[in-house]
Amino acid sequence: MSWSPYPSEPRQRRSTIVRDVLALTALLFLAWLGRRVYGLVDNLSVVTDSVESAGASVQNGFGSAASALSGTPIVGDELAAALEAAGTASGGNVVDLALAGDTAIHRLALVLGLLTFAIPALILLVLYVPMRVGQTRRLRSSRLVYRDEHNAERRQLLAMRAAMSLPTDHLLKYSPDPIGDLVRGDHDALVEALLADAGLAPAPTSHRTV
Repeated sequence: MSWSPYPSEPRQRRSTIVRDVLALTALLFLAWLGRRVYGLVDNLSVVTDSVESAGASVQNGFGSAASALSGTPIVGDELAAALEAAGTASGGNVVDLALAGDTAIHRLALVLGLLTFAIPALILLVLYVPMRVGQTRRLRSSRLVYRDEHNAERRQLLAMRAAMSLPTDHLLKYSPDPIGDLVRGDHDALVEALLADAGLAPAPTSHRTV
């Protein structure tokens, strides 16, 4: 039996592939959602952009007035300096606050986007990855233990293990009389039930005779 992270038993193989696809889809969705949250929050920066533009306009207005008065005799320089100071104190402070708010919004958008993705993704991975790793390890162990199941003596031991350890409802899916099969030496159904329980399909040369 060759190594594979997926069961060779068709039903279990399909269900495992579906679960893997769903887990990957969930991760992709969370990545998209995190990017969406980042974009929505980051778009709030249009408010600070407007405030920055308004502050810059006020500051430029005072600057233009200062330039116009700077050539006025006697009081021109004093008035220009006063207007420059007023522009910095009003419009300049507004621009600085808008820039600080813009930086804070970008950081908040990044943090919220990462948290939106990272927290549920981490929970998903913590719950799902150990389960898949355990399943893969069990498959590998089963392939080693149940190899060469066509050897008569090994088939007898495998059939005994199936009859003694597997749930009766599982055995009845493969034989109407599993204990009778063991008594009669008809091991095919029991071995198939054991392999299926481990997620393995019977080798092509195995023939079940119920």
